[in-house]
Amino acid sequence: MDNNFTLDLADEAATLAFGSALAHAIEPNLTIFLHGDLGAGKTTLVRGLLRGLGYVGRVKSPTYTLVEPYEMLDSHSAALNLYHFDLYRFNDEEEWEAAGFRDHFNVHSVCLIEWPEKAAQVLPEPDIEINFDIKEGGRTVHVSAHTAHGQQCMQHIKLN
Repeated sequence: MDNNFTLDLADEAATLAFGSALAHAIEPNLTIFLHGDLGAGKTTLVRGLLRGLGYVGRVKSPTYTLVEPYEMLDSHSAALNLYHFDLYRFNDEEEWEAAGFRDHFNVHSVCLIEWPEKAAQVLPEPDIEINFDIKEGGRTVHVSAHTAHGQQCMQHIKLN
């Protein structure tokens, strides 16, 4: 798989399947930005990724809580902390520091961030960015790897 690619996702099932494919490529110490309008499929992608990692609980958008934590094993059976951020309602960089969110970005974690532009001044550089465009008959995702770690992970994505 190329480090930068575009993929058409016809429906929710295709978005879930792409998330599952991404689950087999991620590794700890990864930051992934998710860009797109409301309803573009960002949380659905995260749900597919979590299902691909074997998570069976409810996956909800952290719109009001700002972050939902998940503890599980990665594809290599190593402990993995996954944090799903939704910064749509994020207002203040001081809120970031006060909540201790910076601590979630570490060598044991994967951080998936919806609406990263709302906290651009406090977020680390993304390893991978996924941009969602709503189109008639589905979505298009544009995936870009920005770091060596992100590029390494992209090499492990296997799509049907």
